[in-house]
Amino acid sequence: MSELSNRQMIVRTVFQIVTVKVLLKICFAKDVIPANFVFGDSLEHNNYIASLSKANFVPNGIDFGGPTGRFTNGRTIVDIIGKSGIGSSGFTPPYLAPTARGPVVLQGINYASGGGGILNHTGNIFGGRINFDAQLDNFENTRQDIISTIGVSATLELLQSSLFSVTMGSNDFINNYFTPIVSAEEQKLVPPQVFVASMIARFKLQLTRLYTSGARKIIVVNVGPLDRDLNPTAGTSCVSRPNQLAQLFNTELRSLTKELTTSLKGSIFVYADVYRIVDDMIQNYRAYGFDSGSFACCYIAGSFGGLIPCGPSSKVCPDRSKYVFWDPFHPSDAANVIIAKRLLDGDSNDVFPINIRQLANV
Repeated sequence: MSELSNRQMIVRTVFQIVTVKVLLKICFAKDVIPANFVFGDSLEHNNYIASLSKANFVPNGIDFGGPTGRFTNGRTIVDIIGKSGIGSSGFTPPYLAPTARGPVVLQGINYASGGGGILNHTGNIFGGRINFDAQLDNFENTRQDIISTIGVSATLELLQSSLFSVTMGSNDFINNYFTPIVSAEEQKLVPPQVFVASMIARFKLQLTRLYTSGARKIIVVNVGPLDRDLNPTAGTSCVSRPNQLAQLFNTELRSLTKELTTSLKGSIFVYADVYRIVDDMIQNYRAYGFDSGSFACCYIAGSFGGLIPCGPSSKVCPDRSKYVFWDPFHPSDAANVIIAKRLLDGDSNDVFPINIRQLANV
């Protein structure tokens, strides 16, 4: 090897060491969360896998400089919280993105995947998607990369000080148990209470695995209200049966977060009641400054614009800030701002036992 090549390697190594040290100094500064690790479903896109669950086309992202793959007109809740000042990072890069390499992983990675679920067969209709078990596998890979960069001790300190958020469960209902082409047979074989119990049992194992991997501050988001256009006879209220199951799951999930905090030493599992927040916006939309709490801003057909997903041929409302929902399932940027603020600074009715800002300062 030439002397020039040796010098280049030395310079590159020194640069990497300095970069890591600077990042670690920022990460462990007082009142700064070192990293955000995100798990979930359509909090993030599927741009890097073959999937029918994609949003990398107009009019998605219409208020965010164009389609980025986010399932909304602008930012997601995770984007907004990431820019709230509690952490050292802003937009957390997706795990499969080319930019999610090197020292950047010290500030967190987004493993979420549209269509993903707690149960591994959830989202089969989309083909490609990354369910929670696979997301945890990907996190293990990141964890090993961090250990290789800063060592075991510093990695454990980093992870124990970081925020972990998990938003799972909606697809297990919408794109599994209540999928029209399979739901009738599925529901005959598996009673709803049994299905919810299987979700909770699996989720408990997965959240425990996340703890075992080093996570201590874990935000678990419940399942929000399900789309009413799944059942055109539901009238002006959200679908009765799917929402009853969602609420049953949420009740069990709240109990699970309490149980895990008690049984897993040093952990704090925070239960984020997004169902309550979104339902409040739907019922009292005018108090929040919205013109509609039901209709999808990006729509084609259906009583509430929810029979067909948002796509290039969809109509788009002129003022997205006046709508709670961007498409049949996902909130608008304006609604995401409200949800994020209530999770950050809300009382125990919205987020229990403490809010995200308080969790960050523990």
